[in-house]
Amino acid sequence: MRGYYTADQVRAAEAPLLDKLPDGVLMRRAAYGLARVVADELCSRTGSVAHRSVTLLVGTGDNGGDALWAGALLRKRGVSVRAVLLDPARAHRSGLDALLKAGGRVAAEVGSPDLVIDGIVGISGHGGLRPDAAELVGQVEAPIVAVDLPSGVDANTGAVDGPSVTADVTVTFGALKPVHVLAAPLCGRVELVDIGLSVGEPAFGSLDPAEVGALWPVPGAEDDKYSQGVVGIVAGSEQYPGAGVLCTGAAVTATSGLVRYAGHGAAEVLARFPEVIASETFQAAGRVQAWVVGPGMGTDDDAARLLASVLATDVPVVVDADGLTLLAQRPELVAARTAPTLLTPHAGEFARFTPLGDDRIAATRALAERLGVTILLKGHTTVISDPGGEVLVNDAGGSWASTAGSGDILSGVIGALLAAGLSPLEAGAVGARAHALAANIAAAGGQSDVAGAPISASPLLGGLRESVRVLRSFALD
Repeated sequence: MRGYYTADQVRAAEAPLLDKLPDGVLMRRAAYGLARVVADELCSRTGSVAHRSVTLLVGTGDNGGDALWAGALLRKRGVSVRAVLLDPARAHRSGLDALLKAGGRVAAEVGSPDLVIDGIVGISGHGGLRPDAAELVGQVEAPIVAVDLPSGVDANTGAVDGPSVTADVTVTFGALKPVHVLAAPLCGRVELVDIGLSVGEPAFGSLDPAEVGALWPVPGAEDDKYSQGVVGIVAGSEQYPGAGVLCTGAAVTATSGLVRYAGHGAAEVLARFPEVIASETFQAAGRVQAWVVGPGMGTDDDAARLLASVLATDVPVVVDADGLTLLAQRPELVAARTAPTLLTPHAGEFARFTPLGDDRIAATRALAERLGVTILLKGHTTVISDPGGEVLVNDAGGSWASTAGSGDILSGVIGALLAAGLSPLEAGAVGARAHALAANIAAAGGQSDVAGAPISASPLLGGLRESVRVLRSFALD
């Protein structure tokens, strides 16, 4: 599992090393790693390191010192290095001396370098870039390597409140921070440099592909369609039958067990997926190990009664879409549940329960604890929190899944995983990873070496089986 650590956790881990090591050693370790990544980036982009040019954007904190020391090391490899100091009187003195001694120079303009190092603000910074820094960043036309994080982006929340840097590469030290997943599009590729920190338990984590593949339910020698988990789908309506088709199809694709459908879209579901056992009513559906309720079901009184009936069962339930709209009006429906409940809101649906704010991790944790359910907050980075406060996240690696009907597919996948016995936290994280990968596969036409193209939900559903195969292959390596 990949762990993410808050700024306070990282500072606490640095403190004993700073006390133990000679002054400046920890910074020079970081600078060495930064210089190595920058040199590799120069080589991959231009074919060489020597005779290339780099501009340092230098703030007043330790990130500025990291950049200056890295500049000195790059200068010794034949790179032309200029440093633009945002506050010359407060620039890191030993780092600046090292750069000047190595032949670097101080300049007032960014120039036309091959690469820019962003050392403006570190993990203690808050808010957007100040006007002078924003003006400098606006002059940059070269690729940017950020030191620790893109300046102007909050280290703990990934929030942006004003101008900020968008990096091509971010080099971080000792531990990954929340910003590296919560604001992944602004960080670019993230490179972690080991500087000897002992950081303990992370604030939250994300499953790696091998873990996702290992958790995916696989039939054993003694399994049958019932033992692998029976999932029930209550989705779709006369107005929105497609939601039932997509949600049910996702459950069919995600499991080797059995899928039951209950709703007005039975004919449409069976026309597409004849292996489903379909009925017109929830009462006639039969026993299941988990329910999915909400996509396209409507929000009238009949839908509200149907939601209450599903939540009155003693099996895990996934609530999505219209079900969330109804539940926000009657949150007491989940208060007395003893079986697990998992809600899958996007930001707008989340706001019907409580304001979201900038800190998506804290808000998701708080709502999960208050309702006693697991919350999966959808987004480019999906956040999943159980009622006890354990959090997993998933970076989609793209936004191809931002299309109508995509959420219906996700809820169907998660429902199948719950029926197979995964915990709500695991089912949410595993389902989100498979869903995002399926969207990326569909956008690339099933190929990994071509640019993506816009997709709709049907191709996303078509990419789900290949997504599961890819993820399981990591577990088998």
